Parts: sequence; C-alpha cells; structure tokens
Amino acid sequence: MKQLVALLLILSSIASFAQTSTNSFEKFPVFKACESVAFDEVESCFYSQLRQHIYENFKVPEIVEKESYSGMISIFFEVNTSGNFKVLYVDAVYQELKDETKRVFEAINPVQPATYGGSPTFVQFTMPLDIPLVKPGKNSSSQTGVVAVSSEISQNQTSQVQDQVVDEYDAIKKYSFSEPQYESNINIPLSHQEYARFDAAMNRVGTNNHTAQKPYIFSEVNRYYNFRSKKDSLKFDKSSWFGKKFWNENMVRLQGEDYWLTLDPGVDLQVGKDTGDDINTYNNTRLVRMQGGLGKNISFAAVVYESQGRFAGYFNRIAESRAPAGGNPAIIPGQGIAKEFRSDSYDYPIATGYVSYSPSKWFNAQLGHGKNFLGDGYRSLLLSDNASAYPFIKLNTTFWKLKYTNTWMSLRDVRAEVQDGGSFRTKFIANHYLSYNVTKRWNIGLFESVIWENDNDRGFDFNYINPVIFYRAIEFSTGSRGGNAIIGLSTKYKFTDKINAYGQLVIDEFSSSDVLGGDGSYKNKTGFQLGLKYYEPFKVKNLMVQLEYNRVRPYTYSHNTVTLNYGHNNQSLAHTLGANFQEFIGIARYQNKRFFGDLKIIYAKRGLEFDADTDPLFYGGDIYGTENVRPGDDGNELGQGNTSNFLHTELQGGYVINPTTNLKVYASLIYRKLDTEVQQTNFFDESTTWVNFGVRTDLFNWYYDF
Repeated sequence: MKQLVALLLILSSIASFAQTSTNSFEKFPVFKACESVAFDEVESCFYSQLRQHIYENFKVPEIVEKESYSGMISIFFEVNTSGNFKVLYVDAVYQELKDETKRVFEAINPVQPATYGGSPTFVQFTMPLDIPLVKPGKNSSSQTGVVAVSSEISQNQTSQVQDQVVDEYDAIKKYSFSEPQYESNINIPLSHQEYARFDAAMNRVGTNNHTAQKPYIFSEVNRYYNFRSKKDSLKFDKSSWFGKKFWNENMVRLQGEDYWLTLDPGVDLQVGKDTGDDINTYNNTRLVRMQGGLGKNISFAAVVYESQGRFAGYFNRIAESRAPAGGNPAIIPGQGIAKEFRSDSYDYPIATGYVSYSPSKWFNAQLGHGKNFLGDGYRSLLLSDNASAYPFIKLNTTFWKLKYTNTWMSLRDVRAEVQDGGSFRTKFIANHYLSYNVTKRWNIGLFESVIWENDNDRGFDFNYINPVIFYRAIEFSTGSRGGNAIIGLSTKYKFTDKINAYGQLVIDEFSSSDVLGGDGSYKNKTGFQLGLKYYEPFKVKNLMVQLEYNRVRPYTYSHNTVTLNYGHNNQSLAHTLGANFQEFIGIARYQNKRFFGDLKIIYAKRGLEFDADTDPLFYGGDIYGTENVRPGDDGNELGQGNTSNFLHTELQGGYVINPTTNLKVYASLIYRKLDTEVQQTNFFDESTTWVNFGVRTDLFNWYYDF
C-alpha cells in the first residue's frame, strides 16, 4: 500500500503541484510577497515562494548525507481556510526526512487562503522534492510543467470537472496507515488488565481528567499515555506479511483522506479442568472486530462473537439458575442467553457495537449495544460491566473541572413470571453521573438513576430525556410506584502520584429515618466501597497493588415491584454478588513489556437465599427476590438468610502476542471455596480447583468470582 501511494504521488508530479480538487477554488493561496503581483501570476508566485522557503529552511538530516542518499520525497499537503500549511502524508526512505519535511511546512507563516465564491476554502497539493536539494530555478523532477498546468486549469475548467467525475474512482487516495485510532473517539475495550497499563498515568496529581466514567475513549487517554509510542516499543522487527500481521498489526487496515478502517479476526479459546466436579472445561469463541472513523468526529466499532462452551461446575449451575423463560437452558454470566449445545454445553452468540460522535471537544455522544462502568474500583456499586450487553445512548459533556455523563438504557426482565404476551418484559433506566475535580488531588462524583417499566404501554418516558433534571421529582410526577430511584456518591483522593484512595456510597429508596434509625429496617438499602491503589510499591516497577472493601445491606437493588430491581437478564447491574454481603479484595497486577501476571484474592460473607420449597422468605441477597415475603420490617442484618463464607483466589500469567489486537496467551488457576450454613440446590459446601489454558482477544472482563 505504501508503494502504491508513493507511485501515485510521483506520477502526479508531472504538473509539479497538482490540486486534488481544482474546481473547488478560484484563486490560489497568496504569500505576502505575492500580494502585489497580477492575478495571472499569483499561481507561479505561490510555487516560487514555497520552493524558496523549502530550499532555505530544509536541513538535510545527517544520516542522509552520511549514506550519500539520492532520491525523492513525495509530499501531500493542504492549505486550509486559515491559510495554514498542513502536511497530510510524506513518503520518504528515512524517517528523519519525513520529520524534517513536516517541520519545514509547519514553520511557514500563514498565507491568504484560496477562495471560492469570494469565501476562503482549503486546497490540497502533491509535491515531489529532490534529495539532494536543487536550487529553485534549476531543472529537476520537482520543478517542471507549471505553466502548462496553470494554463489548462484556467482555460478548460469545465472540461476538467467532467473528467474528474469520470475519474473519481481512480482519484480516491489511500494513505500509509498511521494508527489514527489512538486519536479517535473509539472506546478502549473494558478490561481491568488492560486499563491497569495506563491507570498510573491517568492518576497523577495535577491531572484534570475523570477516571470513573468508563469505557474511556482513546483520545482522552492518549493525552496522558502515548499509545503509539508504547506500542512501537513492543514491536518485533518482522518483514514478512504474516510476521507483521501476527505480531504487530491489524489484519486489515485502510486509511484515506477522511476515513480509516481496521478489521481483525479474533478468538477466545480455553481448555481446562474442574477437578472438584471432574469436568473438562472449554470455550470456543470466534469473533470478528471492526473499527473505523469518518472524518475527525465520527468513529464506530462492532464485534460479533460466535461461542460454545462448558465451564466449571459452580459456573454452570449459576448460569442455569438464571435461565430465561422460553426453554433456553442458561444465561452465561456477563455474556447472554445460551441455547443447548450437544448434551452438556452452551451456545451463546453475542454482538456489540456503537457509533461515537464528538461534534466538539466538549461533547461525545454514543449510540450502541454494550456495557458501561462507573467507578475507580474493581467492583462498582453504581453501574458495572457484570451483566449482559444492552442498548444504550450516552452523552459525555466535559468542560472546566467537570465531566457529566448521561446514559439511557433499555433492559430486559426474562423471567417466566413477568413475561408480557410471550415476549420478555422491557424496562428502562436513565442515569446521571457528575464528576467534579474539587482540587488537583480530590474528585467527587454524584450519581442518580431511575428505573421504570413499560406499564400501561408507557414505553420510553420522555420525562427522563432531560439531562439536568432531578429524577426523584420526575418519579413522583409520573407515579411514585412507577419507578425506582437510586442515588450515589463517589470520591477519590490522590495522596501522591503512586497512591490514591477511592470510595462509593449507594442509597436505594432513601429514607433518612430508616437509614439512620439503627433498627435494621429493610428500607435501609445502602452500600459502600473503600479502596486503595498503590503503583510501584516498594519501588517494584510495573507492579500495581489494589485493596478494596465492599459492603451492601440486604434488599439493596431489589424492589417491591419486582420488575423494577436494578438488574438485566437475571444479572445484577452493580455488584456480581447482588446484595446482603461484605467483601474483601486484594489484587496484584504485574506487566512488563509483553508479559503480564495477576493475583486476586477475595473473601466474602454472604447472605444467600434458601430454596423456595424449604423457606419461601426473601432475605435480601438475590436482587430478583420479592420484598413482600421478607421476614420482617426491622431487625435485618448483613449476612442474614443462608449465611455463607466465600473464598476465591485466582492466579493468571501470560504473554501478549499482538499488542494492537490485544491477542494473548495465558494460563490461570482458580481456587474457590463456599461454606454454607444450609445445603441448597445451587449453593452448598464445595471446593473448586479450576485450571485453564487459553488464547484470547481481550476485549471484555470475564468474571468467575461469585
């Protein structure tokens, strides 16, 4: 592709400088020295002044002279509506020549822009430049044919416009791929492991960014963490097509004047063994991922997955306990509805994607099908990526010290008891999250969410489209029992560049007398999170240690109208454990070049539900429970019900095969132990040791810790 672009540029040099759209302007750009020349001489004066500037300012790099190089540079540049010169593409043997060319053009003082209809317009040129440099006026490949082309443009413009229409297919330009995704509005895929690579850079004291609203887009992170240079440092020196595609690059990558596109195949192949249940486990995912951009403001991405799998015994049982109405056997946690595959496995296709539009530096809007996350921790009590993907519209507004995120989502309740005419029940969520950097060290965030169901053919309630309204007031105006409001608070404090602390508070169905009364009211639906991150502890480079504590009281996220719980596809939208628990988490992540390793230890005290035929009461752990059958209004304590102790340890190590596509090879070891007070169908005393080996394109978080 690079050679093709160079060839096109060289061929175009027959006319010295050839405008890419000669019918788009009436008057050439005008250098200051050309202001007094006659109209017919403006074009030649423009070329002359440009050549003179290049000759006087171009400094031939030392390596070029040392190696006695003789050749040509092909330059594609534009003069925009402000009269500024901008290099769009340079083809040269040496990178130093490319850099020097860009420097020289950037040093040109603004000129009067080209005009069309009396208004400024941009114009683009291709230009060859001889190395060694040739003094202006001497014959060279870069200084011939100017007069003839100028004459043709002025005399035969109508004919040329017609020729351009006929030849517009061949005129489409292709550029050398410059990895524009790193400056684009593309989302960085939600992966705790990958986000850890730039987490320290994002959390330096004095930065005015906002780290709670995820996923991030590349352009906002690239200011603090140079993706291109980091990736270049990991590149292998491969000359073959296969070597470059396998180790360094996207499989397909295209870039033109105002577009770019990448296309990659991917996999998530796992084989393992659950020794506790004596199950041979596997996952077989094939995927295709597409990313692209149109102009500077529009980006898009999509991933299509086709998957079959069989997992550890506890994971399979939980997946089947969440089975939807209609006969499908399971919902794979974090993925989606699965159909039966063979006699003991699941088939679960998934598709995600979005369009991202940034009309200015202050706004980014997204329409898509995927997941979102709010918080600085491993878990989130406000909104996590624990559940299946869902349709959403999101608006991010960033200015001053604020970032304001509005998200509207369409969710499903897939239980048989709430089916509506044979189809799954629809509900909607609208939430606000306002992040404010109080100081260069301290950030606070305010969260507000409301859930409503499609009762009385209500559909999407446009009362909630207002991005700055208080949802609680709207809930009362539309019927206080027609919605469920949740509020929250988050905070983060950066002690140093290496240490920061964070936290969250969630309040569901706020009632000050019940929350502060101390009687254990079931209306005291609160939860909080405390966490600490330490980068490079004890001066160990590339290591990050994280400690986190989460505590959520019984009945949080549930509701007396069961369709209004804070869930989607029989999964919690917040914490993986639902409610009625306290949890301690310790995580260590190490990354050095292409190697990585993670250690995660989780201990929790959980209040699980009993089997309905044994004890039909709802103790507040399963957010899909019915509050009308609670054991009592007061005296509710954390861990009530089937009190259980939970331990999960997970060790993983691996190697990044391709940093561009995030293809990794890894091995993992999971040890899980659950001790319950009473043995139940899906939760009972068990120990699981799960060994796994895999190759995966890391685009989302797998959660096995529940």
